[in-house]
Amino acid sequence: MKDELRYKLKIKRKYFQGVRREVADENILYNFLSAYGGYQTFFIYNSFGSEASTKVIISALIAAGKSVFLPRVEGENIVPVPVGETADGAFGIAEPIGQAYEGEIDVTAVPLLAVNERGYRIGYGKGFYDRFLKGRSTVKVGLGYAFQIENFTEDTWDEPLDEFLTEKGIFYFGK
Repeated sequence: MKDELRYKLKIKRKYFQGVRREVADENILYNFLSAYGGYQTFFIYNSFGSEASTKVIISALIAAGKSVFLPRVEGENIVPVPVGETADGAFGIAEPIGQAYEGEIDVTAVPLLAVNERGYRIGYGKGFYDRFLKGRSTVKVGLGYAFQIENFTEDTWDEPLDEFLTEKGIFYFGK
């Protein structure tokens, strides 16, 4: 079931492009800064391909003097590393070079292919974010487009999100 949804949503995202996508990404930026601009520390994915773009969000946070960390894969886990010089990392995604951050993180923004009405997400199937989020006191925010809300049953190891931020607003999961 999850593999079928992954396939379907990758195709849907691939064809969501042009002006509609640009406007959606601008709205996501606005919604993100409006909702979380008062926080200081952010762990946010480095978008690639057809994911909701984080490039302008990261730039805006840095310009506002916020602490921003990107993920780096280390074995079976991801660690937050301050934004800076990057190198090609796991899965062809640019990853930061430098010392991993050990402190508290106010907001963690994660990628997803789908999210259900209970706040559980389908990622790429490696479990990196589920392991990272487990037991952390951070605002757990999925970033994506409104069409990525799907009906599916989560697995026992899945970590729920607190919120799903889209171009149309924020969906709260009551946690």
